Amino acid sequence: MTVTTEAARRPFNLKRFLAEQMRNIAPVFTLIVLVIFFASQAPSFRTFDNFMNILSQASITGIIAVGLTFVILTAEIDLSVAAIANAIGIMVAFFTLQPDYVNIANLPMHGVMAIILTLASCFALGSITAFGVTIVGIPSFIMTLAMMQIANGVSAMLIRGQIAYNFPDPVTLLGAGTIFGVKWSIVICILFLLVAHLVLTYTRFGRYVYMVGGNREAAEYSGVNVKMIIASVMIICAMCSGVAGMLGVAYFGSAQQNQFDTFLLDAIAAVVVGGTSLFGGRGGIGNTIIGLLVLGVLNNGLDHIQIDSFLKILIRGLILLAALVINVYAQKLRESARE
Repeated sequence: MTVTTEAARRPFNLKRFLAEQMRNIAPVFTLIVLVIFFASQAPSFRTFDNFMNILSQASITGIIAVGLTFVILTAEIDLSVAAIANAIGIMVAFFTLQPDYVNIANLPMHGVMAIILTLASCFALGSITAFGVTIVGIPSFIMTLAMMQIANGVSAMLIRGQIAYNFPDPVTLLGAGTIFGVKWSIVICILFLLVAHLVLTYTRFGRYVYMVGGNREAAEYSGVNVKMIIASVMIICAMCSGVAGMLGVAYFGSAQQNQFDTFLLDAIAAVVVGGTSLFGGRGGIGNTIIGLLVLGVLNNGLDHIQIDSFLKILIRGLILLAALVINVYAQKLRESARE
């Protein structure tokens, strides 16, 4: 027996197809083109070790991007992710005994307690952002811009221009260690991506995140606590940034001011280049993974063909611009297809 549905009877509409699939097709096509190009230009790019290197380089950015995916899906933004990562990385060093030549007045304590206090501080920073956005009513762009300055101030006060080198043993292991030849940072990034995908795909909270981003008024009329959802994703984003900051300082081998400055653009680019809509309600972790791979392959591949470092920055900017154009154009196509 054949059941004919309304969708099956509906004639193929190219505009509707492009509106629904452009964000997904463009990043995958870009990734394929980049891989083919760099593989043909540099034999060293094609090795397994280099593939693992790409994953390792993208792992810290990937953890931050997980939190940003939640935020952007609700049609909000968080500009404080890199600053929070930097502050939390410095904070975990502040709670760890440093060598005598590190001239900072810190507060060393047991490694587990240092990690707990650091994560609690990260939760507090995320809660302040959530309070400002949902209770006070400050737009997320402005609130997170202020939080970026606050986190930068915390970093400056704690480290005072010095460089810290010691961290709790669990942080050092997970940030710089390996398991069966694979860096722990890669494993943790994959776990974050997997859990976030399961939450967004199979839980009520995940459905509410998409509802809030897709149509906030309709979500409110449906009984969704929109403020709670937005506050939750802001805290999730801060916690992801904090974990990335702790692992990042161990990965780099030191904690210092402005160490994570480039991670803001990288994390936002990973989410947007992957195809998650800046207008909310469309995209997800699968898109973020593609975006991370696109940026990872691009950065790594440009190093292998020994391109000018200044031109490398320009190329990354142009690819981000192209992703933004596609993002906005796809939104317009969707709105046009509904009419």
